[in-house]
Amino acid sequence: MMIRLQRQSLVFSLLVFLLAWSASGLAALPLNNGRPSLAPMVKKVLPGVVNISTRSKVQMEMNPLFRDPFFRRFFNLPDRPAQRQRQSLGSGVVVDAEKGYILTNNHVIANADEISVTFRDGRHYEAKLVGADPEVDLAVLQIEAEDLTAVPFGDSDQMDVGDFVVAIGNPFGLGQTVTSGIVSALGRSGLGIEGYENFIQTDASINPGNSGGALVNLDGELIGINTAIVGPSGGNVGIGFAIPSNMAADIMKQLIEYGEVHRGQLGVYIQDITPPLAEALGLDRLQGAVISQVIKGSPAQQAGLKPGDVIVGVNGKSIRNGSQLRAAIGLLRAGQWVVLDVIRDGREKQFRVLISERTGEAVAAGGFSDYLKGATLGTIQEDHPLAGQIEGVQVLKVKPGSPAAAAGLRKDDIIVSVNRMPVKNLADVKKAVKRTRKGLLLNIRRGDGALFLVIR
Repeated sequence: MMIRLQRQSLVFSLLVFLLAWSASGLAALPLNNGRPSLAPMVKKVLPGVVNISTRSKVQMEMNPLFRDPFFRRFFNLPDRPAQRQRQSLGSGVVVDAEKGYILTNNHVIANADEISVTFRDGRHYEAKLVGADPEVDLAVLQIEAEDLTAVPFGDSDQMDVGDFVVAIGNPFGLGQTVTSGIVSALGRSGLGIEGYENFIQTDASINPGNSGGALVNLDGELIGINTAIVGPSGGNVGIGFAIPSNMAADIMKQLIEYGEVHRGQLGVYIQDITPPLAEALGLDRLQGAVISQVIKGSPAQQAGLKPGDVIVGVNGKSIRNGSQLRAAIGLLRAGQWVVLDVIRDGREKQFRVLISERTGEAVAAGGFSDYLKGATLGTIQEDHPLAGQIEGVQVLKVKPGSPAAAAGLRKDDIIVSVNRMPVKNLADVKKAVKRTRKGLLLNIRRGDGALFLVIR
């Protein structure tokens, strides 16, 4: 009897949920053959979502014997390095039908020698790369074509958790696929996926190949560019991330105008607010970014900002943590004015700051040692998560297939010692490298961890 009542209660609850969902969600949908359906909206968007395929040449790893000139002459081996063709698949979104601009992810087209775009109706075009921004993982392509359909931009700032969304892309190279879900969270950051993160999280199924595809609202407006998934095997488990459309639109304008993003800097080192820090600073909130240090001569110092100030807003938008502040400032161009909402001594003030060009010395590390060829080293950038917390040298770039990449160096690694010698700047690295010819022992800070790298 008890089991029967439990079943009846469960069925009743399910019916109530379905009726409520119908009333709130389905009632707002257009009708297709007399039934509420997403089909009318999807039909308008599908022509604006494309499949992208790329080809690139990759240098193959070689046995050390094959690098020996005598060995190569003895076996009459060709002098050119062995290469192989690599192909990749992804998605893109037409955002300007007149000029043929297509938005996609940078990782979809990175290092590509050829980029091809295929439409739903079978049309096929070769695309040229207008510009790319690896920090945000966006790229703009352009094709010469007529009768294109663009997906209109929506306002991603107007999205709320629980809003219905639809993801369209090319998963696993199967062709255009449509999935639906809701906005699971907003403003996701600190994931370590990209340099600047402010993701929309969704449970709409996103799988490999969806990258660069469209995340749209029920009006068929673009509110995100599908970018990443979190799953144990690289497949969908209901956690996907998209770059907000407002963020993508800002980056796209710079890529079209300059071919790259001219990021500015504020000139401060920041950290998140913890309960002990909030208590020490007399704060009644745990949201915001605390300035731990102001760089001499920086825009922040010129504007009057001080250590201990808490930045809680940028241009009228709330800031929850250091990652959000980093993303907000990193998306601004040098020469732009920004208004910061700051709490100082318990009172909220506003500061108007002129963002300046990012500075910092950078050198090709191959000049120091052959072991480091392919790596670009420089001073720790103010937007690095560990900035102001440790001393060392930042890995700014690592060329794919280079000795540095093969050794395991990654972009944004912080080198804190070389051959057990602490390094604070590039001069220290140069001195430490010169003292050995047998290899390098690097102590690296990577994310929240630390490791040693042996390079021989």
